[in-house]
Amino acid sequence: MNQKNNLVKNASFLMIAAMISKVIGLLYKSPLSSIVGNMGMGYISLAQNAYMILLMIASFSIPQAVSKLISERIALKDYKNAQKIFHGSLIYAAIVGGIVALVCLFGARFIIPSNQPNAVLALQILSPTIFLSGILGVYRGYFQAYRNMMPTSISQILEQIFNAAVSLIAAWMFIKYFADGSDGSVAKWGAAGSTVGTTAGVVIALLFMLLVYGVNRRNIKRRVAGDHYHEAESYGEILKLIILIVSPIILSSFIYNINGYLNGVLYSEIMGKHGMNADTISMLYAEYATYFMSIINIPLTLSSAAPTSMIPEVSALYATGDIDETRRRVDQTVQLSMFISIPCAVGLAVLAQPIVSLLFGGTNGVAGKLLMLGSFTILLNGMSNISNGVLQGIGKPKIPMMTAAVALVVDVIAVVLLLMFTDLGIYALLVAMIIYAIVVCVMNDIFMKKYLDYRNPWKTAYVSPIIASVVMGVVAAGVYYGLHAIVPSNIICLGVSIILAAAAYFLVYVMVDKSAAERLLRIPGGTYLVRIADKFHR
Repeated sequence: MNQKNNLVKNASFLMIAAMISKVIGLLYKSPLSSIVGNMGMGYISLAQNAYMILLMIASFSIPQAVSKLISERIALKDYKNAQKIFHGSLIYAAIVGGIVALVCLFGARFIIPSNQPNAVLALQILSPTIFLSGILGVYRGYFQAYRNMMPTSISQILEQIFNAAVSLIAAWMFIKYFADGSDGSVAKWGAAGSTVGTTAGVVIALLFMLLVYGVNRRNIKRRVAGDHYHEAESYGEILKLIILIVSPIILSSFIYNINGYLNGVLYSEIMGKHGMNADTISMLYAEYATYFMSIINIPLTLSSAAPTSMIPEVSALYATGDIDETRRRVDQTVQLSMFISIPCAVGLAVLAQPIVSLLFGGTNGVAGKLLMLGSFTILLNGMSNISNGVLQGIGKPKIPMMTAAVALVVDVIAVVLLLMFTDLGIYALLVAMIIYAIVVCVMNDIFMKKYLDYRNPWKTAYVSPIIASVVMGVVAAGVYYGLHAIVPSNIICLGVSIILAAAAYFLVYVMVDKSAAERLLRIPGGTYLVRIADKFHR
């Protein structure tokens, strides 16, 4: 495979895996909401938000950090110390993950908002997952450093499949055997049961990664044994390096993502003081954190896949001093991200209400309005993910941490003021989400210009997808609402409109973008897309 296309190919594999994983994650939440109810979904969201923050501290950025450190050694053919970093990372992940898991188990009641005690058990059940996720992250980062994204991609899909299946079964069983029949009890035990699936998914993914490593163990040993040119570093030096390099990345991710948890706590506490009862708070929060965020997270996950595969590429190129090629690889990542993100944003805005109604029949309509108003945040978050990855890849991990910290302060101030002095309610969280993303994008762009002399490729990355997406949006709205007047079936109308809208986007894109064929060839299955495009050009 042409090395020039490795980045886009790897990003594409991760995007496809992320898309499959998130679709599975989205689809299973529909029957899950029927089992546990809107109140239970609110408890799940509160527990998951807290869990994600603890995971940030323990392991969330370990794959990126490990891939960065090991890829730098590989670029210098220092296989001996690359392997030592891998082993040292396992030790680091086990120690930190174990400590944070214990904090989760015994400190859950202090982490969950005081007026939502029924979410505590769900968080406690997640504690072993924090430890296991750190180990899993090291193995994923190891293979990503060698620019092999397939193990990570497959493990993500397996993780989500088992998560979905076990979550539904365990939620039903917990309600059947432990709930007393009241709405609060059903919601509490249903939420607790659903979190068992998260642990099951991580266990399966870890077992798969161990299998892959075992298959490649002989080749790994041979490569390390053949390295007679580098002096082995001590594990003390390795652990010190990991702490110095990994910790800022993890801390930046923690700061970057803690806003979701803080916003949930602030919303619950402030609205409670305004007289809203706890059950209503939980149900409205489910509209935002479960229904809206579950849908919006699919394209957001796609945008995070690009920088994940980009970091080892950028780190290796930057380490060898090839700045021009580094900038070209970043351009490719931005182009791929916008090719996906822009049509996703437009499509979700146009078809927001029917999509939410189809997936979550128990919605009260708030999630649809949130999706319509907030879909363009996909673009902002996509750019912030890429810029974070670039800055980490060129050895500036403290900058994303600083920009995220500034954005977090602005976010918290915005949430507090909006909740206290306006009637926006749950919509205040959306406004704060937008403000946060804008602050990160603007600040990161300034630093990318400073340290990499990078300029965002506005013309090549944005114009063609925007033009094609506008046409796509018109087709989607026209087909759906026109067909719905004749055929009163939401799923049929949505299916037809999405297929025709996607076809419209593709056709317009290849017609207005002269380099469309070149870009399509870089993604899996691109050859077939180019053949189809050629037929229409004839």
